[in-house]
Amino acid sequence: MSTTNNVLTIEKLTVAFDGFNAIESLNLQVEKDELRVIIGPNGAGKTTLLDLICGRTRATSGSIRFKNQEISKEAEHKIVRAGIGRKFQTPSIYENLSVFQNLEVSYPSGRGVFGALAFTCTPQVRERMQAVAEEIGLQEVLAIEAGLLSHGQKQWLEIGMLLMQDPELLMLDEPIAGMSVRERELTAELLNRICKGRSMIVIEHDMNFVKQIAHKVTVMHQGKILAEGAMEDVQADPRVIDVYLGH
Repeated sequence: MSTTNNVLTIEKLTVAFDGFNAIESLNLQVEKDELRVIIGPNGAGKTTLLDLICGRTRATSGSIRFKNQEISKEAEHKIVRAGIGRKFQTPSIYENLSVFQNLEVSYPSGRGVFGALAFTCTPQVRERMQAVAEEIGLQEVLAIEAGLLSHGQKQWLEIGMLLMQDPELLMLDEPIAGMSVRERELTAELLNRICKGRSMIVIEHDMNFVKQIAHKVTVMHQGKILAEGAMEDVQADPRVIDVYLGH
């Protein structure tokens, strides 16, 4: 199997919890600059897969290679440093800090207590923050306390905090949950913008949203991959309709 253009290569990945295989002998390749959406019923193993990639959960067996380096045994912080960013379902921002400060503390040299103590906001950091703030559409609210933002804006800020670290692989777990229709549209535009020059994995249930963003769709079911391909092909697959879309 050629892995030249793959940013992520997963082979025969298995994780068992109390004898139950949450992920079973799973193979997945994500290419450079690809936006991959993973769909599937609840309990299919989608979030567990992200946990395995970012080092939160340890695989029972199998291989996870990021840019051809094996990362399945690496610590979480090393995986982040290697270039993988992960956003969870609920936004974890610093509510009592301004939008500006949230982005500032996310800059790699500003992370952690000692980093923050020694950290100065250089012109380079400021430039990066302005660019990210524009990318996520929050350039007008930099001085506002993050806790006062709308739900959608909080989600965008957290994506911005990850972008400050310039990850090569960005993983988002249900990024539009709880958003208004307009916020969903803006989020689709945002993801289409920020996937230029990086790879992304998005877990999502909203099929209209998936259509707007996915380069390729992977359907998971019971810890395995059921189908994979373009959105229209996956939607027409009788097995996918049976276990997921038909419900």
